[in-house]
Amino acid sequence: MKFLFILNDPPYGTERTYNGLRLAMNLMAKIEGADVSIFLLGDAASASKSGQQTPNGFYNIERMLKSVINKGGSVLVCGTCMDARGITELELVEGARRSTMDELGELTSSVDKVLVF
Repeated sequence: MKFLFILNDPPYGTERTYNGLRLAMNLMAKIEGADVSIFLLGDAASASKSGQQTPNGFYNIERMLKSVINKGGSVLVCGTCMDARGITELELVEGARRSTMDELGELTSSVDKVLVF
């Protein structure tokens, strides 16, 4: 089954991005062959920035994105949103990549389930 997660909120300050990634990771662990794509849109684009340092005991979105990538998922980042926030491709978490609304449209039409956080 193919899943697309569209995340809109910043990595910290609300828990929507965190909870979306928790669910994505859970599906990857529980459903054999789950194909998970994460699309970071709006303020969620800043979740893709590498080098995040959080206090001990606090969740770390960068580590969560790396976990999705390491398990075969994809992490796509809205290019327009990156530009608006001054994020360059060199700053992205390893394995994440710049994307477009056209690609989001194609992905949306090709998956079984779309979840928006």
